[in-house]
Amino acid sequence: MPIHRVHRLLASATALAFAAGAATADIENYMDFFEPLPALPPIPADNSLTPEKIELGKMLFFEPRISASGVISCATCHNPALGWADRIPRATGHDGQVGERNTPTVLNSGFLEAQFWDGREPDLEGQALGPIEAEIEMNLTLEEAINRLNEFAIYQEHFAAAFPDDPDPINPQNVAHAIASFERTLNTPNSPLDRFLAGDVQAMSDQQVEGMKLFVDAGCVACHNGPALTDSNFHRFELPGSTDEGRFVVTGDEADMFAFRTPTLRNVAVTYPYFNNGSVPGLHEAVQLMGQQMLGQDFAEDELDALVAFMHALTGEMPRVEIPALP
Repeated sequence: MPIHRVHRLLASATALAFAAGAATADIENYMDFFEPLPALPPIPADNSLTPEKIELGKMLFFEPRISASGVISCATCHNPALGWADRIPRATGHDGQVGERNTPTVLNSGFLEAQFWDGREPDLEGQALGPIEAEIEMNLTLEEAINRLNEFAIYQEHFAAAFPDDPDPINPQNVAHAIASFERTLNTPNSPLDRFLAGDVQAMSDQQVEGMKLFVDAGCVACHNGPALTDSNFHRFELPGSTDEGRFVVTGDEADMFAFRTPTLRNVAVTYPYFNNGSVPGLHEAVQLMGQQMLGQDFAEDELDALVAFMHALTGEMPRVEIPALP
C-alpha cells in the first residue's frame, strides 16, 4: 500500500477515535500524541557518559587537525551558530568537494535509532569516524588521525583521564566514544511544545495549537512521533532531479529505493534547507511537498501557516557550549 494511503488511514482512525469519545476532541487528546524531550537520550552500556569523555569529545568535535587539510572539523558542517548544521544545500568538504546530501543537524541525534540519511550506522559511536575517513569530507586515515593526536601531551592527558582502564587510550574506538558522548549532550529541551505539554497553556500561540491539531489530524504524526518527532524509519521520498538512491545503497533491497530516514522535526525552523539534498529552502514549501508526497493532499494557505507556526514551537533551548581552547 502506498505510504500516503497508510497515513490517510491513520489520520482517519485518529479522527474516528476522537469522534467516538466526544463530539469535539479536547486539547488533551492531541497532546497525548506528543512526548516532551528528556534531558538526555539513552546511554549505551559500553560507553558510559562521564565529564571526562564529554570534554574530550568536545575538543575532538572542534579539532581540525583530524582532517587531511588541517582546517575541517566536525563543527565545520555542524556549526553551533547555524543550528548545528551548515545551512547550505549539500555539505562542502575536503578540497572544496560538494557532497551528495544535506548535512543533518547533530542536535538531539542521540535520540535517533539510525544515523545518516540512509541509516548506515545504528548509533552515534558508529557515525563518529566515517566523516574523518571519507575522501569527500575530512579525507584522513584513522591511523594518521591517531598519530596527530598523539603528538600533543594535552590529548594524551585527556584520553588517559577519559579512558583510565585503557593502557593505550588514543585509539579509534575511544575517539568515537568521546565524540559520541559529547554529541549526546547536544539536546534542545524546553521548547514551546515541551512547556505546553508540561501545562503552560501560554507557551504556544493559538495558531501553533491549531497547527498541532492539524499535524495530528492530517497524519503527520504517523512518522514524526516520539521525543525527537521521528520514527527513525525509512520512507520513499523523491525530489525532482535527484538520483540519490537512499537506503537502497545500504541494503540493496529494491523496496528501499529512494527511501530516507525520517528527519527529526525538533528545531526544524532553524535547520534549513530541507530534505536529503537540501533543494527546498523554505518551510512552507517543505511542508506542502510532504503533504503531497506522503499524505496525498494539498494544504490550504491557512493550514500551511498553522503547520509552520507549530514547527516554530519545536525550537528548543540551544545547548550552551563554550568553544574549547585547542593545543
